Amino acid sequence: MIETKTILPAEAGGTEITRFNALRHGILSRYTVLPWEDADEYQRLLTALVVEHTPRGPTEEHLVEELAGILWRKRRLRLAEVAVHRRGLDGTLDSYRETVKVALVHLDATDQSERVVDAIRATAEETAEAIREMEEDEAMTRRALDLLGAARTDAYEVALAALHENTREGWGDMLDSDPEDFDDEDEKPPTADADSLCRFLESEILPWYVTRRKELANRPLIREQAFGDAFDAGKLERLGRYEVHLDRKLERMLAMLIRLQDLRGGALDT
Repeated sequence: MIETKTILPAEAGGTEITRFNALRHGILSRYTVLPWEDADEYQRLLTALVVEHTPRGPTEEHLVEELAGILWRKRRLRLAEVAVHRRGLDGTLDSYRETVKVALVHLDATDQSERVVDAIRATAEETAEAIREMEEDEAMTRRALDLLGAARTDAYEVALAALHENTREGWGDMLDSDPEDFDDEDEKPPTADADSLCRFLESEILPWYVTRRKELANRPLIREQAFGDAFDAGKLERLGRYEVHLDRKLERMLAMLIRLQDLRGGALDT
């Protein structure tokens, strides 16, 4: 059995190397790749097309280089599509867009305060971890409330020790606040005792868990709204028309190349 081997341009002799060098340094190649693009990547594409079509003569070489240029522009078009989506997504982060409000318009979510950027950047794993941490925090708070309700002289101290670190810090901030900030007659300045800590946990912390649970559950809705708002049909339509133009040009160039090679093959047969 006779083994066959694909001869790469660099492995061929004499005129093949000359032809390939002409492609490497051709006028089209020189102006197809933009200064910030990867010239080596374009060269690999061109090399692959040369190996696939084995052009003979300047006309076929030109058509192969046209094919490389079209495929390179289609690659650039994909980058442009991504850029359009990113630009649109950036716009959804502006507060005036009210992305969160629109996403949750069918829900009772007036207390939703999470930023759009937090909702769209969080992965499913990160959201699950946030829920787990919140549930652990809530369990610690409810344990502290049970301790505060127990008939023991050290209820305040043991309940405070049972709280999550962040909750203890929040309570410390409340104790350090200026008494003049509590203007409401029914709102008393907090004091370091069991009754005051119990009021803080029941009025401030427990409602926060309810709100936070809603925020985490609503993240998928906010993400969908943000990505939907980011879709710019007008810009993508223009890119789509350009892609159709490139596809038609690709078909023409490829048909011409195949036709020339068929004619050359027929001439050799005769």
